Amino acid sequence: MHASALSAIGETPLIALDRLAEGRPGRVALKLEFYSPGGSVKDRVAERIVADAERDGRLRPGGTVVELTSGNMGIGLAVVCAIRGYRLIAVMSEGNSVERRRVLEALGARVELVPQVGGPRPGQVSAEDLRAVEARTEELARELGAFRPDQFNNPSAAAAHETTTGPEIWRQSGGRLTHFVASIGTGGTFVGTARALKRANPAIRCLAAEPAAAPFIAGGTVTSTSHRIQGTGYALIPPLWDPALCDGFLSVTDQEAVETARRLATSEGILTGFSAGANVAAALRLAAEAPPGSLIVTLAPDTGLKYLSTDLFG
Repeated sequence: MHASALSAIGETPLIALDRLAEGRPGRVALKLEFYSPGGSVKDRVAERIVADAERDGRLRPGGTVVELTSGNMGIGLAVVCAIRGYRLIAVMSEGNSVERRRVLEALGARVELVPQVGGPRPGQVSAEDLRAVEARTEELARELGAFRPDQFNNPSAAAAHETTTGPEIWRQSGGRLTHFVASIGTGGTFVGTARALKRANPAIRCLAAEPAAAPFIAGGTVTSTSHRIQGTGYALIPPLWDPALCDGFLSVTDQEAVETARRLATSEGILTGFSAGANVAAALRLAAEAPPGSLIVTLAPDTGLKYLSTDLFG
């Protein structure tokens, strides 16, 4: 029995996608991060950031937490704050799915919605939208004297994955994985996981996935930062980014992400969101080109239940 939901974070299952990857020389496995209490990969980061802030005195009993989020980090923080007794204000763009804000409110958080730059575009959050959310988050944190997790800059975000996600993948794969693939948002998931995996076996190749419309980190041409793969592709180099850990780049179109998410549901019985569709699409492409016997591991950052109001499954 767990003492609280916090100790149930992590140790998420790793599932082989043998139906989707059939006929390819490489095998693909998907780590289902939505098995954590808040339903996403960000639970790990939220718990680690709050714990580190408590230890060094940046966050004191009864304090207020203010953070920008596309939804998942906010939900992870809402779970942690509910248990640890903090007030949470989650600042997010109106372009993010409505389910996310409703979950936040159900967990006791206050949601501050920021209008989209240039008018509403439901389901598409641009780099300009993110900057508007950042400005409002900074303003609120300053006004309230609140603790800001600052997930884009906080090294605890990468540390959470270095100490949990990476070692879990290594153990669950029996040390047999040859490649790791993940989309880049804050960079924490990729950097922390890749660091742990390469420490275990330097031969493991770690590849970053970006939206085809915004392959900024790869040095490609950015045609638009307004795409369907929420939480990634903002045309910026994340402060946590470490190019020494990246062995290459893959790009994924909106259509590939949507189609793959739908196939995950109907072929593998796994209901995921846009970003998982993008991750798996990139992993499948890699599996088609990899040497026989390769094992490519990627992540399902969250659940498709957070996207039922969108056209992902429509």
